[in-house]
Amino acid sequence: MDDELCKKAKKQEKIKSMSQTEEMRKVKEQVIACQKCPLYKTRTLPVIGQGNHSANVVFVGEAPGANEDRTGFPFCGASGKILDNLLDFIGLARKDVYICNLLKCRPPANRDPKLDEINICSSFLEQQLEIIKPKVVCPLGRHSMYFLMQKYGIGEQVRAIGQIHGQMFKSKNIDMDLNIIPFYHPAVAVYNRDMLSVLQNDFLILKNFAVKAK
Repeated sequence: MDDELCKKAKKQEKIKSMSQTEEMRKVKEQVIACQKCPLYKTRTLPVIGQGNHSANVVFVGEAPGANEDRTGFPFCGASGKILDNLLDFIGLARKDVYICNLLKCRPPANRDPKLDEINICSSFLEQQLEIIKPKVVCPLGRHSMYFLMQKYGIGEQVRAIGQIHGQMFKSKNIDMDLNIIPFYHPAVAVYNRDMLSVLQNDFLILKNFAVKAK
């Protein structure tokens, strides 16, 4: 009987995973076709996201950089190597999590995202989170931190990232039951190696959510 229940559960999980992958494919098609802001004219490739569509943990950066724009993959340069090392530090790998950005196209010269660009592009991120239904979302940097905390009903708790990095906040949005843990962008450790220990300490809180999605 236990074997039958196990097989049924595995079958249901497989169907769920296939459905999530199909829904994420639709989001990808929307991003590729999007011409709602001028960034589509200057990008090389959009960067939709990468990882497990059933992940417990989702990382949200701010916008693609030069390497990401060239390859179409998020966090594939120096910052990505640091992110990989931080994941390894807590026993996770890229295949266990989902990594994406607030903006799907690179702003020229890696400038900060503009408010109108965020307002237009954030709908894709919202769809991705609704499909994945993670337990925790980790904004990497102040722009994604501000957006996510405002979106999920805890905007009144926003402070400078130096004040709240590594702290856990519970969403007050009834449509999405999740935790938000703001982190410094991994790039801070590219320019200041002393920040690596700060990031490692912050990442330890994710061990509570390190159950790998099957």
